[in-house]
Amino acid sequence: MSKIVVKQVKSTISRPESQVKILKALGLGKLGKKKELTDCPVVRGMITKVKHLITVE
Repeated sequence: MSKIVVKQVKSTISRPESQVKILKALGLGKLGKKKELTDCPVVRGMITKVKHLITVE
């Protein structure tokens, strides 16, 4: 399987709790943190929900 690297670039302050939970599920939570994830439909869906808070490499 291929891998996706996501990096959090914006804060979760004043964001809905659902977006905060999605970031925690992705393994993020602090600015600048990177995580390598497997490329699957579930991860792609979570990335779509918080695409304004992260960058995908």
